[in-house]
Amino acid sequence: MTTLALQRDTPLTTDWQARVARAFSRAAPRYDELATAQQRIGEGLWQVLPESTPSVLDVGCGTGYWTQRLAERYSSARVIGVDIAPGMLAQAQNRPTRVDWRQGDAGALPVDSASIGLVFSSLAVQWCADIDAVMQEFARVLALGGRAVITTLLAGTLEEVAFAWQRPEALLTYRSAAHYCLAAKSAGLGVVRQREHHERYYYPDMRAVMASIKGVGAQVARPRSSSHSSAALTRRDVEAAAARLETRRTSQGLPVSYRCLTLTLERLP
Repeated sequence: MTTLALQRDTPLTTDWQARVARAFSRAAPRYDELATAQQRIGEGLWQVLPESTPSVLDVGCGTGYWTQRLAERYSSARVIGVDIAPGMLAQAQNRPTRVDWRQGDAGALPVDSASIGLVFSSLAVQWCADIDAVMQEFARVLALGGRAVITTLLAGTLEEVAFAWQRPEALLTYRSAAHYCLAAKSAGLGVVRQREHHERYYYPDMRAVMASIKGVGAQVARPRSSSHSSAALTRRDVEAAAARLETRRTSQGLPVSYRCLTLTLERLP
Protein backbone atom coordinates (compact mmCIF):
# COMPACT_ATOMS: atom_id res chain seq x y z
CA MET A 1 0.00 0.00 0.00
CA THR A 2 1.30 3.47 -0.84
CA THR A 3 2.20 5.70 2.10
CA LEU A 4 0.36 8.96 1.48
CA ALA A 5 1.78 11.10 4.29
CA LEU A 6 5.10 12.64 3.28
CA GLN A 7 7.83 12.55 5.88
CA ARG A 8 10.08 15.58 5.88
CA ASP A 9 12.78 15.67 8.54
CA THR A 10 15.09 18.35 7.14
CA PRO A 11 14.26 21.82 5.75
CA LEU A 12 15.51 23.13 2.42
CA THR A 13 18.21 25.36 3.81
CA THR A 14 19.69 26.92 0.68
CA ASP A 15 18.35 29.00 -2.17
CA TRP A 16 19.77 26.46 -4.62
CA GLN A 17 17.84 23.58 -3.03
CA ALA A 18 14.64 25.63 -3.07
CA ARG A 19 15.10 26.58 -6.74
CA VAL A 20 15.70 22.97 -7.76
CA ALA A 21 12.64 21.84 -5.81
CA ARG A 22 10.44 24.49 -7.48
CA ALA A 23 11.70 23.72 -10.98
CA PHE A 24 11.10 19.99 -10.69
CA SER A 25 7.74 20.49 -9.01
CA ARG A 26 6.64 22.65 -11.97
CA ALA A 27 7.84 19.98 -14.39
CA ALA A 28 6.20 17.08 -12.56
CA PRO A 29 2.85 16.83 -14.45
CA ARG A 30 4.58 16.22 -17.82
CA TYR A 31 7.85 14.74 -16.61
CA ASP A 32 7.22 11.10 -17.57
CA GLU A 33 5.96 12.15 -21.00
CA LEU A 34 9.12 14.16 -21.77
CA ALA A 35 11.83 12.23 -19.89
CA THR A 36 12.66 9.82 -22.72
CA ALA A 37 16.42 10.35 -22.48
CA GLN A 38 16.36 10.09 -18.68
CA GLN A 39 14.47 6.81 -18.80
CA ARG A 40 16.78 5.30 -21.40
CA ILE A 41 19.88 6.33 -19.48
CA GLY A 42 18.44 4.88 -16.27
CA GLU A 43 18.10 1.48 -17.93
CA GLY A 44 21.87 1.15 -17.58
CA LEU A 45 21.49 0.93 -13.81
CA TRP A 46 19.01 -1.89 -14.23
CA GLN A 47 21.83 -4.04 -15.59
CA VAL A 48 23.97 -3.73 -12.43
CA LEU A 49 21.34 -4.28 -9.73
CA PRO A 50 21.94 -7.06 -7.17
CA GLU A 51 19.83 -10.22 -7.27
CA SER A 52 18.16 -9.47 -3.96
CA THR A 53 18.04 -6.91 -1.17
CA PRO A 54 15.97 -6.46 1.99
CA SER A 55 15.47 -2.74 1.48
CA VAL A 56 15.74 -0.15 -1.29
CA LEU A 57 16.14 3.63 -1.20
CA ASP A 58 15.55 5.56 -4.44
CA VAL A 59 17.26 8.94 -4.03
CA GLY A 60 15.86 11.61 -6.34
CA CYS A 61 12.90 9.36 -7.07
CA GLY A 62 10.97 12.03 -9.00
CA THR A 63 7.57 10.76 -10.12
CA GLY A 64 8.44 7.25 -8.94
CA TYR A 65 9.05 5.69 -12.36
CA TRP A 66 12.09 3.74 -11.18
CA THR A 67 10.80 3.33 -7.62
CA GLN A 68 7.77 1.44 -8.86
CA ARG A 69 9.93 -0.84 -10.98
CA LEU A 70 12.23 -1.45 -8.02
CA ALA A 71 9.25 -2.36 -5.83
CA GLU A 72 8.12 -4.84 -8.49
CA ARG A 73 11.60 -6.34 -8.91
CA TYR A 74 12.21 -6.68 -5.16
CA SER A 75 8.71 -7.74 -4.19
CA SER A 76 9.53 -8.57 -0.56
CA ALA A 77 11.81 -5.58 0.10
CA ARG A 78 10.95 -2.39 1.96
CA VAL A 79 11.08 0.45 -0.59
CA ILE A 80 11.53 4.16 0.17
CA GLY A 81 11.45 6.97 -2.39
CA VAL A 82 13.02 10.33 -1.48
CA ASP A 83 12.84 13.53 -3.52
CA ILE A 84 13.41 17.21 -2.83
CA ALA A 85 10.42 18.35 -4.93
CA PRO A 86 6.92 18.06 -3.42
CA GLY A 87 5.37 18.26 -6.88
CA MET A 88 7.26 15.17 -7.97
CA LEU A 89 6.15 13.27 -4.89
CA ALA A 90 2.54 14.29 -5.49
CA GLN A 91 2.77 12.58 -8.88
CA ALA A 92 4.54 9.56 -7.37
CA GLN A 93 1.71 9.02 -4.91
CA ASN A 94 -0.63 8.26 -7.81
CA ARG A 95 1.30 5.11 -8.62
CA PRO A 96 -0.25 1.80 -7.54
CA THR A 97 2.77 0.67 -5.57
CA ARG A 98 3.77 -0.04 -1.96
CA VAL A 99 6.36 2.71 -1.51
CA ASP A 100 7.10 4.92 1.49
CA TRP A 101 7.43 8.40 -0.10
CA ARG A 102 9.48 10.98 1.80
CA GLN A 103 10.48 14.54 1.00
CA GLY A 104 14.11 15.32 1.67
CA ASP A 105 17.52 16.27 0.32
CA ALA A 106 20.17 13.76 -0.72
CA GLY A 107 22.66 15.50 1.56
CA ALA A 108 20.45 14.95 4.63
CA LEU A 109 18.39 11.84 3.97
CA PRO A 110 15.29 11.24 6.16
CA VAL A 111 16.31 7.60 6.62
CA ASP A 112 17.74 5.67 9.59
CA SER A 113 21.44 4.80 9.65
CA ALA A 114 22.53 1.32 8.45
CA SER A 115 18.96 0.49 7.40
CA ILE A 116 19.26 0.14 3.61
CA GLY A 117 20.58 -2.70 1.47
CA LEU A 118 20.44 -0.88 -1.88
CA VAL A 119 20.61 2.83 -2.72
CA PHE A 120 19.47 3.60 -6.27
CA SER A 121 19.90 7.06 -7.82
CA SER A 122 19.40 7.86 -11.49
CA LEU A 123 20.38 11.31 -12.82
CA ALA A 124 19.86 13.12 -9.52
CA VAL A 125 23.13 13.73 -7.69
CA GLN A 126 24.43 16.20 -10.30
CA TRP A 127 21.84 18.60 -8.84
CA CYS A 128 23.38 18.36 -5.36
CA ALA A 129 25.64 21.25 -4.36
CA ASP A 130 27.69 19.16 -1.86
CA ILE A 131 28.56 15.75 -3.29
CA ASP A 132 30.73 14.94 -0.27
CA ALA A 133 27.67 15.26 1.98
CA VAL A 134 25.67 13.07 -0.43
CA MET A 135 28.25 10.28 -0.39
CA GLN A 136 28.51 10.50 3.41
CA GLU A 137 24.74 10.10 3.61
CA PHE A 138 24.81 7.11 1.27
CA ALA A 139 27.46 5.53 3.50
CA ARG A 140 25.45 6.35 6.63
CA VAL A 141 22.17 4.79 5.50
CA LEU A 142 23.71 1.69 3.89
CA ALA A 143 24.08 -1.45 5.96
CA LEU A 144 27.50 -3.10 5.96
CA GLY A 145 28.02 -4.66 2.51
CA GLY A 146 25.09 -2.72 1.06
CA ARG A 147 25.48 -1.19 -2.36
CA ALA A 148 24.69 2.09 -4.09
CA VAL A 149 24.13 2.17 -7.85
CA ILE A 150 24.28 5.66 -9.30
CA THR A 151 24.24 7.31 -12.67
CA THR A 152 25.09 10.98 -13.04
CA LEU A 153 26.34 13.44 -15.67
CA LEU A 154 29.81 14.62 -16.68
CA ALA A 155 31.23 17.58 -18.61
CA GLY A 156 30.08 17.60 -22.23
CA THR A 157 26.45 16.98 -21.31
CA LEU A 158 24.12 19.30 -23.31
CA GLU A 159 27.15 20.77 -25.09
CA GLU A 160 25.04 21.42 -28.20
CA VAL A 161 22.59 23.43 -26.11
CA ALA A 162 25.41 25.46 -24.55
CA PHE A 163 26.77 26.12 -28.06
CA ALA A 164 23.35 27.19 -29.33
CA TRP A 165 22.66 29.65 -26.53
CA GLN A 166 26.25 30.81 -26.09
CA ARG A 167 25.48 30.87 -22.37
CA PRO A 168 27.39 28.06 -20.69
CA GLU A 169 26.98 29.84 -17.34
CA ALA A 170 23.29 28.88 -17.40
CA LEU A 171 24.13 25.16 -17.34
CA LEU A 172 25.32 23.02 -14.47
CA THR A 173 29.03 22.81 -13.75
CA TYR A 174 29.59 19.07 -13.97
CA ARG A 175 32.03 17.27 -11.70
CA SER A 176 34.61 14.81 -12.99
CA ALA A 177 34.43 11.04 -12.52
CA ALA A 178 37.50 11.32 -10.30
CA HIS A 179 35.68 13.80 -8.07
CA TYR A 180 32.77 11.40 -7.54
CA CYS A 181 35.08 8.47 -6.82
CA LEU A 182 37.17 10.46 -4.36
CA ALA A 183 34.05 11.62 -2.52
CA ALA A 184 32.80 8.03 -2.35
CA LYS A 185 36.10 6.67 -1.02
CA SER A 186 36.39 9.47 1.54
CA ALA A 187 32.93 8.52 2.83
CA GLY A 188 33.92 4.86 3.29
CA LEU A 189 32.45 3.49 0.07
CA GLY A 190 34.40 1.16 -2.17
CA VAL A 191 34.16 1.65 -5.95
CA VAL A 192 33.11 -1.76 -7.27
CA ARG A 193 32.37 -0.69 -10.84
CA GLN A 194 32.86 2.53 -12.83
CA ARG A 195 31.73 3.20 -16.39
CA GLU A 196 31.70 6.35 -18.50
CA HIS A 197 29.52 6.42 -21.60
CA HIS A 198 28.15 8.88 -24.13
CA GLU A 199 24.47 8.95 -25.06
CA ARG A 200 23.06 11.08 -27.88
CA TYR A 201 19.40 11.74 -28.63
CA TYR A 202 17.85 13.49 -31.62
CA TYR A 203 14.98 15.93 -31.91
CA PRO A 204 13.12 17.42 -34.91
CA ASP A 205 13.52 21.11 -33.99
CA MET A 206 14.66 23.62 -31.38
CA ARG A 207 11.27 23.60 -29.66
CA ALA A 208 11.50 19.85 -29.07
CA VAL A 209 15.08 20.16 -27.80
CA MET A 210 14.11 22.78 -25.24
CA ALA A 211 10.98 20.87 -24.22
CA SER A 212 13.16 17.83 -23.51
CA ILE A 213 15.22 19.97 -21.10
CA LYS A 214 12.73 22.42 -19.59
CA GLY A 215 9.98 19.84 -19.48
CA VAL A 216 11.95 17.69 -17.06
CA GLY A 217 12.89 20.54 -14.74
CA ALA A 218 16.46 20.98 -15.99
CA GLN A 219 16.20 24.71 -16.67
CA VAL A 220 17.62 25.85 -13.32
CA ALA A 221 20.67 28.09 -13.61
CA ARG A 222 23.70 26.76 -11.78
CA PRO A 223 24.61 28.03 -8.30
CA ARG A 224 26.37 31.41 -8.17
CA SER A 225 25.50 32.23 -11.79
CA SER A 226 25.52 35.96 -12.43
CA SER A 227 22.40 38.08 -12.52
CA HIS A 228 23.21 38.80 -16.16
CA SER A 229 22.77 35.13 -17.06
CA SER A 230 19.17 35.21 -15.87
CA ALA A 231 18.19 38.21 -18.03
CA ALA A 232 15.10 37.72 -20.15
CA LEU A 233 15.70 36.30 -23.61
CA THR A 234 14.50 38.26 -26.61
CA ARG A 235 12.96 36.83 -29.75
CA ARG A 236 16.23 37.62 -31.54
CA ASP A 237 18.12 35.57 -28.93
CA VAL A 238 15.85 32.59 -29.54
CA GLU A 239 16.16 32.84 -33.32
CA ALA A 240 19.95 33.13 -33.12
CA ALA A 241 20.16 30.09 -30.84
CA ALA A 242 17.95 28.05 -33.17
CA ALA A 243 20.14 29.02 -36.14
CA ARG A 244 23.32 27.98 -34.32
CA LEU A 245 21.80 24.67 -33.32
CA GLU A 246 20.75 24.03 -36.93
CA THR A 247 24.45 23.91 -37.87
CA ARG A 248 24.65 20.72 -35.77
CA ARG A 249 21.73 18.99 -37.54
CA THR A 250 22.32 15.47 -38.82
CA SER A 251 20.16 13.15 -40.90
CA GLN A 252 18.67 11.94 -37.61
CA GLY A 253 17.77 15.42 -36.36
CA LEU A 254 19.18 17.90 -33.85
CA PRO A 255 21.52 16.13 -31.41
CA VAL A 256 21.60 16.48 -27.63
CA SER A 257 24.47 14.77 -25.82
CA TYR A 258 24.59 13.25 -22.35
CA ARG A 259 27.94 12.13 -20.96
CA CYS A 260 27.17 9.71 -18.19
CA LEU A 261 28.97 8.10 -15.27
CA THR A 262 27.61 4.90 -13.77
CA LEU A 263 28.99 3.82 -10.39
CA THR A 264 28.48 0.77 -8.20
CA LEU A 265 29.61 1.51 -4.65
CA GLU A 266 29.79 -0.78 -1.59
CA ARG A 267 29.64 0.09 2.11
CA LEU A 268 32.97 -0.98 3.61
CA PRO A 269 33.61 -2.02 7.23
